[in-house]
Amino acid sequence: MTELLKWEALLDTKHTKAEELFEKVFYPWEVLPLINEFVVKLGDQLDEQEFLKTGEDIWISKTAKVAQSASLTGPLIVGHNAQIRHCAYIRGGVLIGDDVVVGNSCEIKNSILFDKVQVPHYNYIGDSVLGYKAHFGAGAITSNLKSDHSLVTVNIEQQKVKTDLIKFGAIVGDNAEIGCNSVLNPGTIIGRGSNIYPLSSVRGYVTPNSIYKSAQEIVEKI
Repeated sequence: MTELLKWEALLDTKHTKAEELFEKVFYPWEVLPLINEFVVKLGDQLDEQEFLKTGEDIWISKTAKVAQSASLTGPLIVGHNAQIRHCAYIRGGVLIGDDVVVGNSCEIKNSILFDKVQVPHYNYIGDSVLGYKAHFGAGAITSNLKSDHSLVTVNIEQQKVKTDLIKFGAIVGDNAEIGCNSVLNPGTIIGRGSNIYPLSSVRGYVTPNSIYKSAQEIVEKI
């Protein structure tokens, strides 16, 4: 069971500048408390020919496009050819990979977005990791705090894995597709290549290469 939740089963860390960070942990959510410090350390090592330091602990690739209306708070790294669009709100502790799209009015905090992630329209990403080429439909969000503020657990195969985290949104595997207006509840794990139907409320573990139609209907891709 625990093997299914290891970061190696969900994420190809060759597609993020945080590869070193994941190598220090077993479960991918264990990087969440480490992101702030890691981004600052990494930012100080970036090539000044490729990245421009624009504010306190903010480094932006010279090939990235950042809208003037975007609100950026460090620690933050924005990778090559990334797009930060109109009124995006980035609150710090964020590592944005190459070719990533952060769209209009999206809010992101304490998260890692691997290369080619797309969160293009009205998305909230908090205390989460989005794998290579993960895509969020309009209005899809990660919910990162339980209503009773208790510690988040990961539900898998009728068992609960403790995370010891109060705030933990989701781990979204490489090439996963999250449908419009879906909610990934605290501690959700989406396997590689899986599709989540629009308007879904998802919790627990979704197996790789599956189609999540509802909690009662999850089918394997053919």
